[in-house]
Amino acid sequence: MAGTGEGRLAKGFLVLLSMLALSLLGILSWGLIRGNLAATTVAGVGIATVITMASSTLLASDDQRSQSTERILRVASATQYHMRGGLTAEGCRSVCQLLLSETGAVAIAMTDTRVTLAYVGEGSYGTEEGSPTSGLTRGVLRSGRVQTFSRLREDHGRQDDHASANSSRGTPNPHPVGIIVPLTVSERTVGTIELYYRVGGEINRTQLAIARGLAELLSSQLSVNELDRQAEMTARAEVKALQAQINPHFLFNTLNTIAAFTRIDPTRARDLLREFSVFYRRTLEGTEAPIPLSAELEQTRRYLTIERARFGDDRIILTEDVEGGCGEVKVPAFIVQPIVENAVRHAMREEGPLHIDVQVATDGDDLLVAVADDGVGMDEEVAERLLGAGSPGGPSSASQGTGIALRNVADRIELFYGEGSGVEIMSKADAGTCVTLRLVGVAPVVLPRTSDEWDEQG
Repeated sequence: MAGTGEGRLAKGFLVLLSMLALSLLGILSWGLIRGNLAATTVAGVGIATVITMASSTLLASDDQRSQSTERILRVASATQYHMRGGLTAEGCRSVCQLLLSETGAVAIAMTDTRVTLAYVGEGSYGTEEGSPTSGLTRGVLRSGRVQTFSRLREDHGRQDDHASANSSRGTPNPHPVGIIVPLTVSERTVGTIELYYRVGGEINRTQLAIARGLAELLSSQLSVNELDRQAEMTARAEVKALQAQINPHFLFNTLNTIAAFTRIDPTRARDLLREFSVFYRRTLEGTEAPIPLSAELEQTRRYLTIERARFGDDRIILTEDVEGGCGEVKVPAFIVQPIVENAVRHAMREEGPLHIDVQVATDGDDLLVAVADDGVGMDEEVAERLLGAGSPGGPSSASQGTGIALRNVADRIELFYGEGSGVEIMSKADAGTCVTLRLVGVAPVVLPRTSDEWDEQG
């Protein structure tokens, strides 16, 4: 019996370590996605420590320790995969199925704030997928605290290690024995995970610790998903802000220009109207999905066609040099056109042409997009402050508008391409400005030409 008890204790401790490893893996994933070096380092060290503890604590053979380590990592990876979309019925069902064998429970359920999303295990005890949450579950959702229950105490309950559960008093309990643990995101309860057992003796401190560890793991993963969702929503909102920049001044100026050409050059007025129609439509279209860089450059050329008509063909001169294959790289919309627009709005002198040069080239595995002009430029202090526009101490007046656009582009590039990506500004007063975008890890792969291709080209 002693050996059996020790075995159960070791298994319970292993499961607890597994839950801790899963939570740390969620933090590690978040740190890698967000480029947070501190979180990544702490989580990595923590995972290594957990694995070492699991291996050194269990008195088992090398093969058994190896299998335990593999089990921890397999469960962690699988749980993270299934929860990547948040609290969905399909993801919750997969998680319950995965964790059932790891807990000693006879059934596991997961809920959101309204219904049971998944139930896996023996029977259903009155709980079915899609059914409204029970009174006990609603009590946990309201209190945000762990609660245990049993058939013998169905009108009461033990909240957070045998505390009174007044919230569930008088609520019929269709389940045998179990633990209900809240799932939280930003201190807000968004659902529960529920573990069911046959008899009350199966619920001990180890099982309570496992249940809490599971909830912490799932809450961490849901928090990462929420952060990603908020970042994506922020990026979309920033794109909408860029789209709104064409109203009202650019719109009015363009219409006035077209109206003027209807008298002196009707053919060009018709062409401008067609170009403006396409430009405006592309600007207002949904931009959630990345687009080819060639499409972004084409939109930039449409913009300059309209501005040349307004200022004069000899006032804005564009040159482009795009390295082979780079035009097909997918990029967020509105990362080049706003920079070119800034050059036209803020760098053009009262007289003489403004030269704008767009260069696209690879730098190892990265892609570089540079927009250079020979306009009025700015001093080093203003250039450094531009990317902080909109924050305390940021630039004001004309440079504020420029900085908002650049900060917008920089934030979205960092979101899409991760750490190391961003915007660099080099400028000199009365000499011009160069804005360089670095997109990490997206350089196109150019395969070596075959002998037949060499022969065809001589």
